Amino acid sequence: MGCVKMIRFACSLLAVILFAIRSEGSIGMNWGRQSAQRLIPSTVVDLLLQNGIGDARIYTSQPDILEAFAGSGINLTVQIIFINFIKTPQEAHDWIGQKIDPFFSTTNIRRVFIGNHEFKTAVMSGGNTSSAEAAVDLMETMQTALHDVYGEQIKVALPQPDCVLTNVTRPSDAEFRSEIKEQMARHLSLLNQSNAPFVAEIFPIEYVNAHPWLDSSFAFADNKSKTVIQDINGAVYTNIFDYLYDCFVWALRKAGAPDREIVVGQVGWPTDGYPGADAATAERFYKYLLPHVASGRGTPMRPGKPIEIFVHCLTDEPKNPFTLPFTRHWGIYRSNGEPKFKIDLSGQGRDIYPARAKGIMRMPQRWCVFNGDKRDSFKVKAQFDDACLRADCTSLSPGGSCSHLDYDKNISYAFNMYFQSMFQNETACEFGGLGEVVPTDPSDGSCVFPVEVVRGQQVNFSGAGEGLYYVDPKYAAMIFIFALSVFFVLL
Repeated sequence: MGCVKMIRFACSLLAVILFAIRSEGSIGMNWGRQSAQRLIPSTVVDLLLQNGIGDARIYTSQPDILEAFAGSGINLTVQIIFINFIKTPQEAHDWIGQKIDPFFSTTNIRRVFIGNHEFKTAVMSGGNTSSAEAAVDLMETMQTALHDVYGEQIKVALPQPDCVLTNVTRPSDAEFRSEIKEQMARHLSLLNQSNAPFVAEIFPIEYVNAHPWLDSSFAFADNKSKTVIQDINGAVYTNIFDYLYDCFVWALRKAGAPDREIVVGQVGWPTDGYPGADAATAERFYKYLLPHVASGRGTPMRPGKPIEIFVHCLTDEPKNPFTLPFTRHWGIYRSNGEPKFKIDLSGQGRDIYPARAKGIMRMPQRWCVFNGDKRDSFKVKAQFDDACLRADCTSLSPGGSCSHLDYDKNISYAFNMYFQSMFQNETACEFGGLGEVVPTDPSDGSCVFPVEVVRGQQVNFSGAGEGLYYVDPKYAAMIFIFALSVFFVLL
């Protein structure tokens, strides 16, 4: 135990040193846990410390996780996903007593984020603002309760994705959408009262693909894009990060909050499930974004202003309810703690891989594959659909790393994903007599047939758990199965 504490102390000191030399920009890390097999919390904390990460965001407030961060020196943001969980001041104080008080003296809890993109829900529903109003209500209740107990030490915020902004062709035209302006004004008033930051969330791959007038290279901060946007006051934009950041700056200015601090609560690049979503492209994205953030140069609208971001995210989340295929593949690390690509999380731009997680072992080198029996095509399809309903087949999506597979290997991939998710239990490779366990790796080019790691921390996903964008996994997966089945029939 003494050695473990010494290692933890040394890593904490390293984090402080790296944070200090990162200039003024701040690079934190999100850790989502929507997966059946999770890295244990203490492993994650050590991984963050080895990489010099001084700030982390978790989408929960579970005691075992907060305890793992105790004494690490990492500034922690926790999240209350379900806004109906707390409604009264007493319930807010009860939550603080159960979730924050036991760890406040040893764990650097600095922020509480509220909700699950309720303002986005209001926009997508055509103006039904009930969820946004409820989120702001909870924000006010929690902010008051935390102030009663801790004064100004813990801030409360409501993360906002870029869809809360109007569609524009230059940042100076941006403002908050009319259907949520009333709720946004109240939100900003609460931030002003507590001096808390406005939390923006930026996903370049989604934005660039949704706006085809932008060159795809505009997603990257390497100044190679053909798109150059000229704005008022001589502002020039050559990448989507600065562009969207300043869209939020302009929207805040027009909403009466011109000096409100902005924290980018999520920014990242996926590595699978979509054209352009791969490890090489993710490496390019971070290679230029992180030094830009750490440099302290700021953006055209806020030159020299330190930028704070949270990289999204540490690991993939194969149990994340399906919205788009790539939403399960934001991770920098694989499930075995190995990095997918080079990334210097200090922001110094070094050509290095991040530190690897220690003490994680893989299960035996064996895979579950389709035995080739196609006599009953309906049975084959039913077993394929069932495997993808229970496991993650998003790499088979058009543009994904396994989208080139033939008929047999599509089925094999689905079978193996389920087999590995069940930790190689041989009964999980039956599939009505269509599966078989083999010792030969069936991986094909860019498509890796993974081998699961030895059991660590598992979760039963039979009900609603922590995480983002929660919908019933059964119905969300069925949408994906339907879309994938159309592709399957054409093979």
